Amino acid sequence: MADFGVRLAVWAVDESKLRMLRHAVFVLEQGVPEEIERDDIDKDCSHVIAEDSSGSAIGCGRLLPDGHIGRMSVLREWRGRGVGTALLGRLIALATEGGYRRVMANAQEHACSFYQRHGFTAVGEPFSEAGIVHRAMGRAL
Repeated sequence: MADFGVRLAVWAVDESKLRMLRHAVFVLEQGVPEEIERDDIDKDCSHVIAEDSSGSAIGCGRLLPDGHIGRMSVLREWRGRGVGTALLGRLIALATEGGYRRVMANAQEHACSFYQRHGFTAVGEPFSEAGIVHRAMGRAL
């Protein structure tokens, strides 16, 4: 039995939890400048959040209006326990329900194999974003 759940988040309600997760992973752990991590499109995105059995936020991700999956983050102590897979699965399901024919993700290079295991393939050459090497990856739905 899973010791966490994934639900659709509501930005207006869950903003503080989502920001806390992304700050912990991207800003504190990976050194991404906060002004790069934060943008003005969160209110226009669909968000998912993973919470442990006590309701504490442990991971999140978002689906942009153009079909990009982004801001996938899981707290270090929860990695390797299926949280990322559950989040990605929920985001893909949202895209499918929304009529998207394809989803894209700008994956950090170390996470490319995770996306490949979930049907994504690399598109184009690696690029640097916030000082971290990324690959554009896509998946037909």
